[in-house]
Amino acid sequence: MPARPPSEIARDTLKLLAARKLAPSPDNYQALYDEIAGAATPAPFPDGPLGRIARALPGQTPVQKRLLTQFDAAVQQKSWTDLQRAIAGYAQLGLGASAAQDTTAVSPAAEAAVDSTANTPVELAPAAAVETLPAALLEQIARLVENVMPALGTEDARLQQTADTLLQALRAPSPAQVLQPMLADLGFRLSFAAEDQSAIRAGLLASLQLIFQNIGELSLDDRWLKGQADALQAAAEPPLTLRSLDDLQKRLKDVIVKQSESRQRSLDAQAQMKDMLASFIARLSQMTESSGVYQDKIEQCADRLGAVRSLEEMAPVLQEVISATRAMALDSRVHRDELQSLQDKTAATQAEIGRLQEALENASAQARHDPLTGALNRKGLDEAADREVARARRAGTAVCIGLLDIDNFKQINDRLGHASGDAALVHLAQVARESLRAQDTLARYGGEEFVVVMPDTPPAEGVAVLQRLQRELTKRFFLANNDKVLITFSAGVSAVSASDTPGDALKRADQAMYLAKKAGKNRVMLA
Repeated sequence: MPARPPSEIARDTLKLLAARKLAPSPDNYQALYDEIAGAATPAPFPDGPLGRIARALPGQTPVQKRLLTQFDAAVQQKSWTDLQRAIAGYAQLGLGASAAQDTTAVSPAAEAAVDSTANTPVELAPAAAVETLPAALLEQIARLVENVMPALGTEDARLQQTADTLLQALRAPSPAQVLQPMLADLGFRLSFAAEDQSAIRAGLLASLQLIFQNIGELSLDDRWLKGQADALQAAAEPPLTLRSLDDLQKRLKDVIVKQSESRQRSLDAQAQMKDMLASFIARLSQMTESSGVYQDKIEQCADRLGAVRSLEEMAPVLQEVISATRAMALDSRVHRDELQSLQDKTAATQAEIGRLQEALENASAQARHDPLTGALNRKGLDEAADREVARARRAGTAVCIGLLDIDNFKQINDRLGHASGDAALVHLAQVARESLRAQDTLARYGGEEFVVVMPDTPPAEGVAVLQRLQRELTKRFFLANNDKVLITFSAGVSAVSASDTPGDALKRADQAMYLAKKAGKNRVMLA
């Protein structure tokens, strides 16, 4: 039987609507049209809800960005097959675990899983029979919802309830007409929840920065406290990583313990100083009182001497004067010895306070050092670089900055483990400290990157300094489980010009280091 023209089907549909006395709604019209045509119209593609879900999906790592692009393209092309591939890729990544462990890299296994899923052909039902989405796609959407929800917290009970209801419907399974409004509702709520989480995180970081800044401003005289505040302020700068926060927490715990001990001993020394000052004032009061008594006695003796008429009358008066004078001399000697003792104790206490203050400052300095390698951290690097550049400009001398990055460090971590990777960083820092010149400053810039600030050094000599360090590393192998491992690095060197900040020179050194990597690694290039 030949297919009827759409215009004829539409005319008969209107007649049937009137004959059955049905309301001329789009749903009634569609149902009668399908009945007359003898075929069901495919369910509409849920562009809006899927678009809102796409806006809530993560896209930080290269794999996530690729999957998000595939997801958007599938929605635009209304392709269920491509949509299932993208969602399957996200589900294979395991969003909850991956985001908690590493937001910057994806394991090769996860890559392979995504690629294999994306290349797997998916068979969908013919368009005429699509009333329920494929079971595999529904399960992937359910897993996607389960993985996304933990990242948004549990504070929004309505959002959690909406997600639970959708999960039940996805695994029932339910018709597309039922799932579409539920997906739309969840996507709408996810967009607001994601915005709230982002705003809350930014607000908390801003509040922490204000607190740390305020502590630093209020503690200008207490350098030990200001050192901690500066370190915390630097650590609160995005991007935050679990490893950097854990390192900071360990370092601050150690510093806090040392500072608490030194602080208490300093307070005890100050209390002892106050006690000695009170004793000194009491001794002065006693001396004044004794002097008054002796003065009265001398005056009485003087009056009696004025009335003497013979030597016999003078003898007892002189004897009394001599006794009073001896007593006064004895008291003066006792008070002098006591004051000398107080003076000695005061000097000892002042020395102890100075030593404790130095200990506090040394403890505070630990907040400017990397806890693993002992090199300066970024905060310490900024201070050292600013100091050396300012000194070089006053003296009219040159200063260079070198940035080095360990070659194939990820392979060392993957092959030997993270503990050996950390030990390799310590080894490089130790060799660098022993090989660099006394005026050079070593700092850990992040991960496997180190910065060397070289004062009184022209660019060519700066390159030679780092090349000498490379040669030293070839002589001193790193031992990992009795295996000799050769550590090499690529580096860039840049001079700090008169109009430069240290950061400008560091950017050029980074570009030169990148060129050294491209040129074959294990070399130093001048910016």
